[in-house]
Amino acid sequence: MTAFRKGDVERVARLREHADEACALLKALANEDRLLLLCQIGSARRNVGELETITHIRQPTLSQQLAVLRQRRLVATEKEGKHVYYRLANDNVARVIRMLWEIYCSPTMARR
Repeated sequence: MTAFRKGDVERVARLREHADEACALLKALANEDRLLLLCQIGSARRNVGELETITHIRQPTLSQQLAVLRQRRLVATEKEGKHVYYRLANDNVARVIRMLWEIYCSPTMARR
């Protein structure tokens, strides 16, 4: 039987403290449309028209998925004139999106 170290218990306590936040992010990423949106918003702040053009997600679905991302506090908005721009809400979201891009979308992945 393996003995537990003090660090193991502390790591589990930290994970438990942030598990709901991690689960919310993973649930959001489990939807293709939301994943595409987060990837595009992660590369640059975007407005709805830009997101619709880039992702080919139609307006009703796009608005619904952006609302879910706002509700889960994964994206933030900035109003500029008539346009509302979306950006990733925090660095944790950005880090996960970057990691997924490196695994699945980077040029080295395309060669595999």
